[in-house]
Amino acid sequence: MPVVIIEERPDTADASQLIGELDALLEPLYAQKSRHGYSVEKLLREGVAFFVARLDGVPAACGGVLLVDAGNDDRAYGEIKRMYVRPPFRGLGLGKLILQHLANYSRQRGVNLLRLETGIHQVEAINLYQRFGFERIPPFGSYHPDPVSLCFEKRLA
Repeated sequence: MPVVIIEERPDTADASQLIGELDALLEPLYAQKSRHGYSVEKLLREGVAFFVARLDGVPAACGGVLLVDAGNDDRAYGEIKRMYVRPPFRGLGLGKLILQHLANYSRQRGVNLLRLETGIHQVEAINLYQRFGFERIPPFGSYHPDPVSLCFEKRLA
């Protein structure tokens, strides 16, 4: 079963559907003030590089990376955005493939640090991030302390 990961605008039908499914998953778990996922419009406006993974042509997963302070090497990082794997495709390694793709994309642009924010109820995602080498950090950027929010980072160099 070949997996193909392609950069895609987040406002395409497949990307928007994946983002909508992620929003539907998170909405009952977190209050609005604790949901930090970018809308499709904000992903576009902020220039997030967004990718869709297809398994045998079927959209199965997605994720993006926002390059922050990319012109300043000592402060530059890539922030992982809107990571999601559809339930029927979980356990196949697609989350790891997306993370590797985002790390490679960032590294090719001179960014050697990845960061992300996720919620405490995303146990499988947290386990994936930790297996991939992410470590807990205090809130970064515009994030503030929140009892249902966790922040992580990983050096790529």
